[in-house]
Amino acid sequence: MTALAPDVSTATVSRDLRGGLVFALASAMSFGMSGTLAKGLFDTGWSPAAAVSARVVIAALALALPTVLSLRGRAHLLVRNAPMVLAYGAIAVLGCQIAYFQAVDHMQVGLALLIEYTAPIPVIGWLWLRHRERPSRATVVGGLIALVGLVPLLNLFSGGAVSLIGLGWALVAMACVAVYFVLSADDESGLPPLALAGSGLAVAAVVVVLADAFGLTQLHASTSRVTYGGHAVAWWIPVVLLGLVAAAVAYVTGVAATRRLGSRLASFVAIFEVLTAMVFAAVLLGEVPSPLQIGGAVLVLAGIVVVKLGEPA
Repeated sequence: MTALAPDVSTATVSRDLRGGLVFALASAMSFGMSGTLAKGLFDTGWSPAAAVSARVVIAALALALPTVLSLRGRAHLLVRNAPMVLAYGAIAVLGCQIAYFQAVDHMQVGLALLIEYTAPIPVIGWLWLRHRERPSRATVVGGLIALVGLVPLLNLFSGGAVSLIGLGWALVAMACVAVYFVLSADDESGLPPLALAGSGLAVAAVVVVLADAFGLTQLHASTSRVTYGGHAVAWWIPVVLLGLVAAAVAYVTGVAATRRLGSRLASFVAIFEVLTAMVFAAVLLGEVPSPLQIGGAVLVLAGIVVVKLGEPA
């Protein structure tokens, strides 16, 4: 019997790894379409606040019943983990979406997302400060490579105009994404992945509804047809996709992935979202980066890969 234990353990770890990678890739692809869908709406008169409001409300409604069923009478888990759920909803969900959509409103989708996904660096910094897990030499080298890559990526060599507002929002989004990975990896709360995602989206939905009701946000929406890749579609199609796919599916699979892979590895695999977003933006919005920016993007991605390879999974 004891001889079988290592095999069982190895099989379990392998299964968790495979499942985690599948969830992580599904999450990255789902999240990756959000910027392109939102920017198409912005071009017809939608404000970032309106797009965020529609996205989180639709996602929260879609996950309401599944969230209740996943708890199976364990509502006390929500009360016990109220601070984490509130932080997840306010920062990891709402804060991240507002900051990212504001960034996308001022710069290219791929550029905003690439800056956002330097999040693995602050994640490792947090683990160092909180758990005394000192980064390796490869981590430091990778961070420097990523920083060097930002120079051509932001067109600093050519003297091109850089949207400081967009850059600032992208950095805020990066901090929120770091919080997202840290909170999603907490498997000691007892909350099922679906319950954490659903309750977090519910918190975000309540906040945006109250903010909208008190006039704290600028809501501008339009029923004009939205153009993607030269084809016009009804306005409600990208709105529904934002809520159901780019939010509900994305957050549930994201939490499930991070629980299986841990915050480090999950944040590394999530870099695939950047590539997905760039493809969506190039095909549907015509946002093709310059060769210099592509070189910078490669350096940033390479730096993040080195960072992650230098850390334990």
